[in-house]
This record gives sequence, structure tokens and C-alpha cells, in this order.
Amino acid sequence: MTKDIWINLPVKDLNKSKEFFTSLGFPLNPRHMNSDEMVSLVIGDKNMIVMLFPVATFEKYTSIKITDTQQGAEVLFSIGAQSKEEVDEMVSKVERAGGTIFSKPVDGGWLYGAGFADLDGHRWNVVYMDFSKMPTE
Repeated sequence: MTKDIWINLPVKDLNKSKEFFTSLGFPLNPRHMNSDEMVSLVIGDKNMIVMLFPVATFEKYTSIKITDTQQGAEVLFSIGAQSKEEVDEMVSKVERAGGTIFSKPVDGGWLYGAGFADLDGHRWNVVYMDFSKMPTE
């Protein structure tokens, strides 16, 4: 059975993307620290791996052109936060790093979250869920 999953994303500028994601607090994967061909990030307590590849490399692997992220999205990545304050902190980091906030923080009672796009237009959510306040019906 499978034991790991990696998310692979195409990026236009590997160094700028590396700088963007590390400024959000995502550590680099030590396995690929010195590569000029890819960037590997570790996200969360369960060590989800996100691999960033130059567009040409990504297209070579997939045998298809990438999606124009200004026109459509194929996926929405969601990151769990420990608190509302952590959501707000991530939004501030994204803004400082040059990302785009497409959904400012919204408080839905038990769910507090915001949405942002990275430098290449890939869409991400950061959410805090208070399951003690989650509606039962």
C-alpha cells in the first residue's frame, strides 16, 4: 500500500517560489536542499511534501501543458491552523511575501479561514476548525 504522497507544482521562477514558501514558514526538505532542478518543502506535522519544478520540467513529466492559473484552477490546497491568530499570521506572511489574498479571513462560527494564491497562482486555504462549535445537523 502507498505510504507517502507528494504534491508536485509547476513554478515560473524556482528561486522566487523557494523564497516565498520559506518566508511563510515551510521548511525545505533536507533531501533536496542543494538542487537547482527542484525545491522540496515540508508542510505540517505529518510532513507532507510539496515539490516545486520549473514549468518545462513539470510539463516533461506530465506530457501536457500546465493550466493557466489566471483562468482556472485544478486544485485547492488546504492547510490546517492551530488558531484564528495563526490564520491571520499566515495571511500577513503571504501579503509580505508577494502572494495574493483572494478570500480575507472569514469567521463561520466553528470554521475560520482565508484563501491565498502563491506567486504562480496556485490556490491555498488556511483554516482553523473548532470542532466543539461544529453544528451537529
